Amino acid sequence: QVQLVESGGGLVEAGDSLRLSCAAGDGQTFSASWTGWFRQAPGKEREFVAAISYLGLRTNYADSVKGRFTISRDGPKNTVSLQMNNLKPEDTAIYYCAVQKQSAPWDTRRVADYDYWGQGTQVTVAS
Repeated sequence: QVQLVESGGGLVEAGDSLRLSCAAGDGQTFSASWTGWFRQAPGKEREFVAAISYLGLRTNYADSVKGRFTISRDGPKNTVSLQMNNLKPEDTAIYYCAVQKQSAPWDTRRVADYDYWGQGTQVTVAS
């Protein structure tokens, strides 16, 4: 079982940037599957943000973040990052990373198709 730890959240102003990181636990590695970022705002359901393939060659983005967010994978550092530019107040949420289940379609955006969720990191964008 992989333990994931998110970091990099914070309080910023609209238009600012943040870079989130998702790291596997000490001595652990990501399973050979896609890794995704999701977010959950107060009173709302958790939603898909972006995902990246195991080798980092393919990506998938929610329409709401396309062109502003970039997901990347650093193999040697064993991390998956989410670079968020031009942040908007509606991006305010707790951001989670998770590993896609082996049985899931590669382009899935369903929360139920992901496993090994981290504890999340809070991103707050002030207007």
